[in-house]
Amino acid sequence: MYLHATEKDNTTPYPALDQMTDNPFHLWDDHSKDSSMLTLASGILSDEQFDIILLFTIFTSQLINNCAIIANSFCVAVFVKLGFSEPSNISLTALAICDFTLAVLQTWTNLCLLLTYYNVRLPFHSANVSFLTGGAQWAFLRNTVAWITAFISFERCLCILVPLKVKRLIRPRVTFVAMLIIILLTFCPSYFTFIRYKFVWVFNPYLNVTILNTIPVNSEFAIMFEKVYIFIFGVILPLLAFSVVVICTVLLVVQLRKISSWRMSVTSTKNQLIQPKENVTGSSSAAEASISQKEERLVRKVVAIAAIFIVSYIPTCIMLLCNVVFDEFNLFGVYRRLYIVSGYITSLGQPISGSVNILIYYKMAAKFRSVFRRLVRLDRQE
Repeated sequence: MYLHATEKDNTTPYPALDQMTDNPFHLWDDHSKDSSMLTLASGILSDEQFDIILLFTIFTSQLINNCAIIANSFCVAVFVKLGFSEPSNISLTALAICDFTLAVLQTWTNLCLLLTYYNVRLPFHSANVSFLTGGAQWAFLRNTVAWITAFISFERCLCILVPLKVKRLIRPRVTFVAMLIIILLTFCPSYFTFIRYKFVWVFNPYLNVTILNTIPVNSEFAIMFEKVYIFIFGVILPLLAFSVVVICTVLLVVQLRKISSWRMSVTSTKNQLIQPKENVTGSSSAAEASISQKEERLVRKVVAIAAIFIVSYIPTCIMLLCNVVFDEFNLFGVYRRLYIVSGYITSLGQPISGSVNILIYYKMAAKFRSVFRRLVRLDRQE
């Protein structure tokens, strides 16, 4: 995910595998760039700053990922017990599985980078190999999470806009097929990475061993193909999913507010025409208040889920736009250190979002809370 190899690397061993150094994280800097540009890049983020920030971010990331793995394991277990007769349970289960897988992939990448930092000698170049076995899959699976969230927002929006037709439009089978299509179109293209990069066995004369490494395929087709699919799957699809979530959430909140105001006005008009007795009026007001609270809970639930996604995804959107605007702000550009650190920091939003979702379900979904409490034995099973 973070390293750049060249054809020269097929015969030249990596220093991280041969000798102990004080700054192993920046051993993969691209020294083929102009020296003046490299000096400018180092001035923005020095070796020491790069090491400290990246190490701190890796440990922070792993702590959050551990929480995400545990939280989403419980989410999947609860949704399985609830069953899949409700379409929302299917989409939320798919979301939890993707969040769990993202946390596992990030854990693998963190481990590989730490092995590189501490110069642990393995039969493969840990940091380079993590690019093809973890980093690429993580980036594409993040798109899957974004589009599943967009589908959930769209589904809930339909529940408010066309409540009488939504049960016929979105059934459990339709939701299941939609999840498969989203995974097929957003995650499976991650294997296009193998068109641009490949595994090779590299002999290390210093250690007298052969190790597994990765090198880029520098054919014209592979380079052009990489640019196209990165632009489509790395820029267009994430920003489009983000837009869908924002639009659907705004429509949902506005429509819920309209329905709440309409019901309040109708109830008030009926009370004035009927002129009920004092006790009846009190009863009606209680019912009115109950309706209002129920709708408020629904609004808060939808807004909370969408807000967590939006807040966690905004840094990623900004980084994607910077990647488009600034040519050297990418994995293989002069400012790769800044890009790596920025990427790691923005990636923290995903495990945070995956960890917090369970709290929203627990607080705002009575069935989920009941099953969860029985699952962890907080309540006695009848």
